[in-house]
Amino acid sequence: MASNYQGDNPTMTERADDNLSSSDGSSSRGTNNVLTAMKLIAASALFYSAGTSFAETYHHISNHHASSETTPLADLDPADLGMSAPSNHVNSAPSHGRRLSDATISKKNPPSYMKDLMVELKARKKLMEDTPPEEVKYWFEYTGPLQKYFYRYSRSRKKADSFEGRDDSGVVSSRFIDNSGGGVEYSTFFSGGADSKPKEEHSAYTRLLDNCLAMGSERRPDRKAGSVWQELYDKDTHDRCRVLFALNTVGAGRSTTMLWETKPPLPHSAEPRPWISEQETAATHLERNLQEIDAMCATGLIAARVQVLVCEPIPGVWTDWMDSMLPNCGGKADPMTKKDGGKNDANVEDRASPVQVVVTANAKTADVCHDLKSGFMEQRMQDLVLSPPYLTDKNVDPSKLDPADKTTHPDLVSSDDHDLYVAMKWSTLVTVRSVNSFLQASADLAIAAVSADNQSPMDKDDGDGVTVVLSSAPSSPYLIPSFVRVSYVSEENNKVAKWRMHGDFFHPAAWEICKDSFDMSWIPGSLSGSKGVTPACHNDKDCGQWWVYFAEEQMPTTPEVYANEVTPPLVQGGSNYIWMLTERQRQEMVKVKVCVHAAGDDKSKKDQCGDFPQAVIPLGDLESFLMNFSPNTALGKKHVSSRFPGYSRAEEREKDREAVKERKQLKDQEDIEKALFDYTIYPSALFHKDATIKAARARDFVLTGAKRDPDAVGPQKVKSSYYDVTITKPREATSAWCQAISRKGLCTLYADYFRSFVDDSCLEACGMRKNWSKIERVTDEL
Repeated sequence: MASNYQGDNPTMTERADDNLSSSDGSSSRGTNNVLTAMKLIAASALFYSAGTSFAETYHHISNHHASSETTPLADLDPADLGMSAPSNHVNSAPSHGRRLSDATISKKNPPSYMKDLMVELKARKKLMEDTPPEEVKYWFEYTGPLQKYFYRYSRSRKKADSFEGRDDSGVVSSRFIDNSGGGVEYSTFFSGGADSKPKEEHSAYTRLLDNCLAMGSERRPDRKAGSVWQELYDKDTHDRCRVLFALNTVGAGRSTTMLWETKPPLPHSAEPRPWISEQETAATHLERNLQEIDAMCATGLIAARVQVLVCEPIPGVWTDWMDSMLPNCGGKADPMTKKDGGKNDANVEDRASPVQVVVTANAKTADVCHDLKSGFMEQRMQDLVLSPPYLTDKNVDPSKLDPADKTTHPDLVSSDDHDLYVAMKWSTLVTVRSVNSFLQASADLAIAAVSADNQSPMDKDDGDGVTVVLSSAPSSPYLIPSFVRVSYVSEENNKVAKWRMHGDFFHPAAWEICKDSFDMSWIPGSLSGSKGVTPACHNDKDCGQWWVYFAEEQMPTTPEVYANEVTPPLVQGGSNYIWMLTERQRQEMVKVKVCVHAAGDDKSKKDQCGDFPQAVIPLGDLESFLMNFSPNTALGKKHVSSRFPGYSRAEEREKDREAVKERKQLKDQEDIEKALFDYTIYPSALFHKDATIKAARARDFVLTGAKRDPDAVGPQKVKSSYYDVTITKPREATSAWCQAISRKGLCTLYADYFRSFVDDSCLEACGMRKNWSKIERVTDEL
């Protein structure tokens, strides 16, 4: 089976110019120069705009369509909507939406995966109790190993310079986490498979697969002897979550040389590999991404295929190397690492391989493809993942459309059925943690849309500007979890950037968003249980999650900001450089795009197609959606004029700057002034704090209402127990412990425990407490 594909399909070659013009109509919402920098949707109207809900997908394509025609959607069990995980793997079981607390989970008898955390909590408490008050330090609440980052090699001293410290951000990066697997907790959790875990905890270990199958394709793969599945995974006939990774490699190189013109990294040998700076070559980042994908396959829950998108054919040695990096996904390990030298291995061109190289341009469009400002590869990536039928047939009848069918060339791996699609640029690190979190967040939004408690429209009097109710109604918003890139300061950054950093070199920061880029919302019922998309909330109006939603487009620096104007992200407020879609979400997007394409220039018809999806992130798992930009060279660069984060409040920002000048607060300190106003460096810890404070304040305003004291400063009735304190000493041990759990993504990984509600100590940190913490002086009921 050929691993390189350079097809004659017009989708991949001759139609390059057509794609650049965004013939599907998506250009109408973002390709007009600086208008990309307009507010997406006013916060007050954002969630009530016409959209396509998840529930409609399930209503139309579930196996139980006949029953849904005669039974009200709100009265149907989620399993009847096709959202419970199919029982085609060894650990699946019918789901009836039972409360997790009915099982053996309890605070006194926590699951085995929680025991190390319980030991850590005791150690934190003991440290605080045993230390004299005058010796308690503010950093006591931060734990973890002392880490060393090597950043530059000195030839004269024959050693690498390094920084030492603790990265408590919770963001996964290759800089501080040497081994693949999404961090220690995730790699330990998924190692050994569910069969090695206690039987009563199987649902926790198969949650990723259950969510994936529930949100994925109804068409399951042929796993019989002689199939491609059998060739890739040998004797493992259990179903898996089929994930397609579309990898954009434009701009990958070593110094000024294109990556494919260099040699791939050497295989493991007796002597250590020479140290290479993370800014020197893209090969180290590509290698780490492949290692992370292979670690996903090693869990036994994921079947990964990697589609490498290039502008021109690449040497076969690179294809062989990439294949050898994915042995757990069906690739063949490098012959140098085998005792027999790989003599019995079939050539990569003659067997099934997890890697497919796709040449997306032809001789005429190769230069455009290499241009990072053109948006060419971003459009190709969207076309491959979505595979809308109008790419091969301009006369598509939307009424006869089956979005599950793909009409792109059958030799393309992306034309096969998949459950999850991950589109990413080579510089973005993807892990099993990000995949697991995306699937869980998607399941949470899906169960909220079909919750029986949410089917009645919210009364105007009940609207508080904070609560968003998802339902099966056409006016329900269409939300998709999205990502934000973060980077660390490197030795190549401008010095002005370092004025804005929290923790010097050890804290990752975003540069495409700022405090004004997002708002907060509470979505009732947005908690999914185990065994697929099942309810975890039962007739509890205060059960749900806080969500970050993006009120602005993300604003990268040049040249990517120009690429975004040509090819806008699929999700409003989302990223073009790392995005994911489940098969159900892909089908919904195809419906909208086909409708827009068929409408042509008729604006009235386009308005009936529904809105494109809106980007959101669960507050309690925020760091899992912050993706490390691996070269770590993004910070300290100025944005293009009028294309910067916070553009919706540009006038207010300029007034703030003038006020600072008038007060002469930064007199003769131009460097600090520039750092504050001309550069965007938004640390992940500050992002989490701002989001939490915004949510707590929003709820506080709702609760006080007309009785609020106009002269009062700060919260009146509820507050954040963690952030609404004066930081002179460390917070109480349990509060700090819960925040560490949230930062590491454990609220999602250990969802069976934290969503059982047997232990409410971390509900606020996990973003699941609607009314936050009651202020002591408040005596009336919330």
